[in-house]
Amino acid sequence: MPQLAFGHPEQGRYLIASVVWLLIIFALMYVIMAQVALPRVASVLEERRARIEGDLEQAQAAKLRADAALAEHQAATVKARAEAQASIAGATQQAQSEAAAKAEALNARLNAQIGDAERRIAASRDSAMGALRSVAADAAEALVARLTGGADRGQVEQAVGAELAARGRA
Repeated sequence: MPQLAFGHPEQGRYLIASVVWLLIIFALMYVIMAQVALPRVASVLEERRARIEGDLEQAQAAKLRADAALAEHQAATVKARAEAQASIAGATQQAQSEAAAKAEALNARLNAQIGDAERRIAASRDSAMGALRSVAADAAEALVARLTGGADRGQVEQAVGAELAARGRA
């Protein structure tokens, strides 16, 4: 390569020509780059920047829509929970009132049955006491008649009545 022959006597002839051609090629490359390649690169960079900004705007809009949907979902969930709790409370209250009404009806029926049973027991007791008075009077009359040979029915019944009254069974 003649451009690299520095120690050679013909060096000056090629050196100036090489520098001139270097400047011409550099200027030509600069013009081509400035007029053709760099505007294309700049337009590609601008398109890319615009696309990135558009994507960021779309992402921001999608995020806002997602946040709104999330807030709407949360509000619906809170509303549904409140409705469910109100429904549960209403059902619980209704069940409690129904249970109270049934318990009250059952208590009334049981009280009526208890009252009937107490009346029957009192009637049976009174009947038994009447029978007891009669049996006691008959037994006392028989004993008195056997011991004394005769007995007054009225006096025997009066004595049996007094004794039962003293014992609290009259």
